[in-house]
Amino acid sequence: DRNLTSIYIGGGTPTALNALQLSKLMEALHKYFPVDKSVEFTVEAGRPDSITEEKLKVLHTHGTGRISVNPQTMQQKTLDIIGRRHTARQTADAFNLARKNGFDNINMDLITGLPGETAGDFKDTLSQIKELAPDSLTIHSLVVKRASKLREKIQEDGKEDGSRALYMEEMFNIGQQFAREQGYHPYYMYRQKNSAGCTGSTGQENIGYAKEGKECLYNILIMEEKQTILALGAGASTKLYHVGMGQVERIENVKSVNDYIGRIGEMIGRKKSIYDRLYKKNNGE
Repeated sequence: DRNLTSIYIGGGTPTALNALQLSKLMEALHKYFPVDKSVEFTVEAGRPDSITEEKLKVLHTHGTGRISVNPQTMQQKTLDIIGRRHTARQTADAFNLARKNGFDNINMDLITGLPGETAGDFKDTLSQIKELAPDSLTIHSLVVKRASKLREKIQEDGKEDGSRALYMEEMFNIGQQFAREQGYHPYYMYRQKNSAGCTGSTGQENIGYAKEGKECLYNILIMEEKQTILALGAGASTKLYHVGMGQVERIENVKSVNDYIGRIGEMIGRKKSIYDRLYKKNNGE
């Protein structure tokens, strides 16, 4: 009894699947869901080195209208430092390949505060992004796990705590100015904890910018929490929303893939029982 508004295949990197696996996934979606009636269909293509023309054709043929090609940065020295497998050249090639194959709604993700990067580096990245002209742009603040090798790199970089917060704020300001000048408008924002070197609110924002009509509806819905989101896959979180009560019930899938496969019936049953309980409560039963 529900309409399908948005399909979002997120990551990780869904395009880590090969073309045949992607095709099987798309066929299953079309078999069990009214894909053709959805308002939008997004796939996070993600890593440029995982994108091929064959995969893009599979996605486009099965109705995917929006993808992400995520460089993080266009500075090759930084990509080498943080251990990304793709190159800046591959990012541009993957983006142009997507355009060639009919994608007219492409997002790109950038990260501020990467080790070794200066404000000048970030400006240069934006200059290269300008040439590609993505339809939307998401600017993230770097979040680093406490025990990671990347944190060691940041400490070596010498910008920590308050000084790093000011450094990231400068990059965010540069990003905002770039967005205004290029005709992007901010359409969603969320804050997060543990941004690298940031103890206050500055530099903790993740802001999505888009050209008119190119906003990602799913990004808005997941922030607003006013619509049910049915999550499939290990580690995914379903949100059941009930209009009359204004209530959201979260049901998380187990994270281990083996456990997910072995306990799929249990998780489906749990979702159904919670849905039935809330639905009856909402109708006064």
